[in-house]
Amino acid sequence: QFRSKEGERLREFFTVRIERIRALLAEVEPYEKERVEKIRARLEENLAKIEGVSLDKNRLEQEMIFYIEKLDINEEKQRLSQHLSYFMETMANGEGQGKKLGFISQEMGREINTLGSKSNNAEMQRIVVKMKDELEQIKEQVLNVL
Repeated sequence: QFRSKEGERLREFFTVRIERIRALLAEVEPYEKERVEKIRARLEENLAKIEGVSLDKNRLEQEMIFYIEKLDINEEKQRLSQHLSYFMETMANGEGQGKKLGFISQEMGREINTLGSKSNNAEMQRIVVKMKDELEQIKEQVLNVL
């Protein structure tokens, strides 16, 4: 009976944390477009300062597209969202899921870290730190799941 109550408490704990991460992920959206536009403007501004250098406009455009694509976070957002859903599904599948939940939380951490490294925006960095805090709490409690 005690284990059952403890399990229910952990389920509620995990559900709250997963939903917080999901909400934080949604908060990234408004900064994403703004971030890419700022990077593009900064690159163009810095290139305009260069005098006496001839630039191949087509090549420059290709390089800028490549650079901006490297900063694209859509894949990470999608995978993190999938991991959040998979965590909830796994938790609902009954007993003996502790190791699997631990593995899924590691995968969530990878996506959150990649979001942070690609963010290039102070507000997005703050959101990522909040996600990491929620995830750390999940990881600590996953150790109590059998």
